[in-house]
Amino acid sequence: MTAMRIEEHMEVIGADGVHVGTVDCIEGGRIKLTKKDSGEGSHEGHHHYISISLVADVEGNKVRLSANSDVAVMFEEEASTKDVH
Repeated sequence: MTAMRIEEHMEVIGADGVHVGTVDCIEGGRIKLTKKDSGEGSHEGHHHYISISLVADVEGNKVRLSANSDVAVMFEEEASTKDVH
């Protein structure tokens, strides 16, 4: 299974090759990104999550997603918003 190959500090990139974040750990079927990749403003200083279902492959030290980076970030924010309520 691809999720078992994901390790801490791997780079997460979109299908377009753009950096999305850095793996902190796998938690509850999601990739938890490090706080340093949390963004700015209201997103600064807290972890973001990407669903394991978006992982297309693990290549070397990179986790490649099946969605482009802009779509993955939108999905990530929606998931984070649901977790707050």
